[in-house]
Amino acid sequence: MKKAIIGKKVGMTQIFDEAGKVIPVTVIEAGPCVVTAKMTEEKEGYKAVQLGYEEVSEKKLTKPEQGHLKKAGVGMMKHLKEFRLAETDKLEVGDVIKADIFAEGDKVDVTGTSKGHGYAGVVKRYGQGRTPTSHGGGPVHRHAGSMGSSTDPSRIFPGKRQAGHMGVDQVTVQNLDIVKVDAELNLIAIRGAVPGPKGSLVYIKDTAKVQPVKKGEAAGISLNPQKASARVNPQKASARNK
Repeated sequence: MKKAIIGKKVGMTQIFDEAGKVIPVTVIEAGPCVVTAKMTEEKEGYKAVQLGYEEVSEKKLTKPEQGHLKKAGVGMMKHLKEFRLAETDKLEVGDVIKADIFAEGDKVDVTGTSKGHGYAGVVKRYGQGRTPTSHGGGPVHRHAGSMGSSTDPSRIFPGKRQAGHMGVDQVTVQNLDIVKVDAELNLIAIRGAVPGPKGSLVYIKDTAKVQPVKKGEAAGISLNPQKASARVNPQKASARNK
């Protein structure tokens, strides 16, 4: 991981590229973040920095949090998060990281907390089917049904899909494109959807995906046989949709 920042989801919109095509984007207010602590190999056993985001009044933090931030000599920060960055040696406590740390075309992973949907049954939560609604089905049309095992093993195995709390899970969407960066307003427009409701906290960091690099004469040519046949036969739908 080389770059990272904390931000808030503003919402979704759409922008147009040079060719006039619509690009659905999620707008994120990223930073400014302050380096509140620095971890070293000698003391903690690993290299990392702790970033603070969103200033709050001192009375809204606990005594340990207040002491930690006062020792660092930075303001009172509501959110703290550690990141193992590549160039931690160049960062010092008190440094400010803004949205312009990223640029257009960068590939990023975005982590957030998904929307909560309360207590949900198996039909809504996992898309399971229901029982027939006629001929004495009773008031159990959307119930989970039989749990299976009887004498052996006489229990339900962990991971069984049952009714329960839906949402409010940590979700990471990988390999998203940064379409636009507004350094003045600290806004980043990312192609596609990002987990969480409007105003929720998100973490943006360089993608962990390895980008393949095609070399040679066949660079940029798909290996999909259907697309290959479309290059020969222009009547194919895949050729018409280029």
